[in-house]
Amino acid sequence: TLLAAVSGGTAAQSAVSVYGLVDLGVVAEGGGPGGSLLKLTSGVSAGSRIGFRGTEDLGGGLKAKFVLESGIAADTGGITQGGLVYGRQAFVGLDGHFGSLTAGRQYTPHFLAIDDVDPFGTAFAGNSTNLMGTTARMNNALIYSTPTLGGFSAQAAYGFGEVAGNNSGSRQVGARLGYAAGPLSFGLAYHGTNDALGVRAGKNTLVSGKYDFGAGWASLAYNVNDGAPGVDNRDILVGVSVPVASGTIMASYVRKDDRTAANQDANQVGIGYVHDLSKRTALYTSYARIDNKNGAAYTVGSAIEAGSGNRAFNVGVRHRF
Repeated sequence: TLLAAVSGGTAAQSAVSVYGLVDLGVVAEGGGPGGSLLKLTSGVSAGSRIGFRGTEDLGGGLKAKFVLESGIAADTGGITQGGLVYGRQAFVGLDGHFGSLTAGRQYTPHFLAIDDVDPFGTAFAGNSTNLMGTTARMNNALIYSTPTLGGFSAQAAYGFGEVAGNNSGSRQVGARLGYAAGPLSFGLAYHGTNDALGVRAGKNTLVSGKYDFGAGWASLAYNVNDGAPGVDNRDILVGVSVPVASGTIMASYVRKDDRTAANQDANQVGIGYVHDLSKRTALYTSYARIDNKNGAAYTVGSAIEAGSGNRAFNVGVRHRF
């Protein structure tokens, strides 16, 4: 919905719009320590949200932009993201021939790289991040994105830790390199975090590939999660997404290889279907199961919830506006 389109005495033009998504699904979870659980959940296939975004044409190929996006618990009317008013995204930036530079609370390049090759889009029961290590968002972040040149694109991210007397305290850094040529695309992504003392608290490195075979696409990803003390994992994702009639079938296999002495491996299999009723409204269903080894306790979640057990089935509806 267009809120404003202003043209003044200069060449500058601006536009602001309101957008959003409401998602509600019935979720049946099993295998948890408290027993089976049946619930109505907001944000199964995508986090419910309302947002504001805008651009201003500054002339000479330069544009200003902003996004303020709030997560909503549509089942209760509450706010998600720990109660942050604009917890999903909050940034301002500039676009131009040089690429894009943005500042604020934003998605990390590593998370976006996983999302790109996950047929479930890091949502539904088959969400790859049930097992794969990543950091979804970073605060106080500067992110530079290059234009695409010869099929190559890149991102660099720096999150200020804002710890007095220690510039490395709570700092986050990330990067992403991508290449696309015809039906093939490849990616390399990294994200590292420090604790308040400046000690490495997490590190994830992802290599991924994707192939569009016309009737759908298939993907493969390998993630090394070895930055935090006592953590040394290798994560593998194999996925496929196939459009059929008015919908899309999704399936994936995710394996976590724990290389510590605990050897707490896990395997997840997921399948799902989205049926488009229109360009904005869809019905969906998905199922996933995790096989935990040696005391591992990974759970099947959704777009915004971690889940309570090692298996889950969900069915729901989402509407975009």
